[in-house]
Amino acid sequence: MKFIRGIKNIPPMPQGTVLTIGNFDGVHLGHQSIISRVREKSCELGLPSCVVFFEPQPKEFFTKGSRPPRLTSLHQKYYQFNKLNIDYLFCLRFSEKIATLSPREFIEQILVNKLNVKYLIIGDDFQFGSQRSGNYDYLASYASESGLFSVEKTESFIINGVRVSSTAIREALAEDRLDLASSYLGRPYGIWGKVMHGKQLGRTLGFPTANINFNQYVTPVTGVYAVHITVNERKYCGIANIGFNPTVNGNMPRLEVFIFDFSRDIYGEWIFVELISKIRAEKKFAGIDELKKQIDQDRETALDFFRRDKTFPEQKS
Repeated sequence: MKFIRGIKNIPPMPQGTVLTIGNFDGVHLGHQSIISRVREKSCELGLPSCVVFFEPQPKEFFTKGSRPPRLTSLHQKYYQFNKLNIDYLFCLRFSEKIATLSPREFIEQILVNKLNVKYLIIGDDFQFGSQRSGNYDYLASYASESGLFSVEKTESFIINGVRVSSTAIREALAEDRLDLASSYLGRPYGIWGKVMHGKQLGRTLGFPTANINFNQYVTPVTGVYAVHITVNERKYCGIANIGFNPTVNGNMPRLEVFIFDFSRDIYGEWIFVELISKIRAEKKFAGIDELKKQIDQDRETALDFFRRDKTFPEQKS
């Protein structure tokens, strides 16, 4: 898969493309169904399969200061798409210029002139152009009149009578229904991140943690969880706190994960933290001693869960 960022970096596509376009937050089963159809049509027409998405996501662009929660960071999206066997992944910057394009301008300037689309596949809720005034009907009308490409709308992906969507997954996570969220995603919900230096408070408490800053990424979950952690393709068990760590007056959201039976220095490395079971909500304790006592209890709760689940940490690093 070739990953290309920025409209100006899109290479010439003289043979044309089969593509889909959307937010793809979560790259969930509904999205995967669309990608599968893109690959199928790509093979049928002998054209490259392409996915187009925007950063920031349009909702983030329009809300400015109060960013809505999202399921996947840019890095996570890349990782998930890379497993779906597509030829090109285009990440385009969403800007005021793109936001104000009319539907016709969006089609002609981006889909036709830049991406040379020959077959377009979209989800049933796809909208585009200024004021979200473009939709499938507009695309179908333009395609029919111009003869430049064909367009196909996919049906909703349904599980147990519920339409799988990023919104449904965020709602499931907000209700601590991790199993439901996982059933919609097709995998456990997790967070990718690079391990950064923190205040090393966990080390002084006997629980050294790997810290991941969210920066501008707003996570849909908070609290303490039993987790699986993947480090260099090896999986471990541990506990994670997601939030602000109010006991020590934390002011920036982050993920702090204590990996069982693990002592290696992994600063600067990328890790993947899968949320397996929620232990409790984040809370502010009276002091460090009370916090340490609670962490001891959280560790035992997580270990009990993994024993019942027959999931144990790998051998020591």
